[in-house]
Amino acid sequence: MAPHIGVLALQGDVREHLAALDSLGALALPVKSPRELADLDGLVIPGGESTVIDKLSRMYGVAEVLKARIADGFPVYGSCAGMIMLADTIADPTSNLKGEPQQSFGGIDMVVKRNAFGRQVDSFEVDLAIRGLESLPSQDPNRATAPVRAAFIRAPWVQSVGEKVQVLAKVPAENTPLGADGLRVDRIVAVRSGNLLATSFHPEVGGERRIHELFIQMIRGDA
Repeated sequence: MAPHIGVLALQGDVREHLAALDSLGALALPVKSPRELADLDGLVIPGGESTVIDKLSRMYGVAEVLKARIADGFPVYGSCAGMIMLADTIADPTSNLKGEPQQSFGGIDMVVKRNAFGRQVDSFEVDLAIRGLESLPSQDPNRATAPVRAAFIRAPWVQSVGEKVQVLAKVPAENTPLGADGLRVDRIVAVRSGNLLATSFHPEVGGERRIHELFIQMIRGDA
């Protein structure tokens, strides 16, 4: 039976994620209300503006329901802004006019830095080796797993993770901006924690499907 997977449709690249899930045989549904979360097997939080997703999710009553479901083990995949929304801690949250810092849904024990790779003009693509893809049904066990062509668009990175968080991929130092100390270091850009998956990059932009396939396998309990 096809898994029912929602894409949080408050803001961001919703259509691309729906198409990716649909191409893999999932029943993909846009989600805008708490009621629409009820019968899902999993949820994708798309890229976009984390501040807008935060504001609208609270306005429409989605935030508290989703936080509770995440705490109860609900599978969620977040890309780019979605990664920020799954972080327990945002290193550099913005504040609204009342001085209140932006919020996240949380769930992954990590600290995420927003727009860490720079502005829109600093967007780039790079080939990444992603842990966990080698066992996917689409992969030939007799061949080496091809790298993922990852697109980074005003992307965050993960500054630190807790003990139970698995790091799936890092961007090599030569593709990262200089730090405050004048050095470049590898940066974490894909993580998994139980039923939660997050990437800094947008696999849906270039037609890459293996990240979504991994998420579907997680939902089914096969990864």
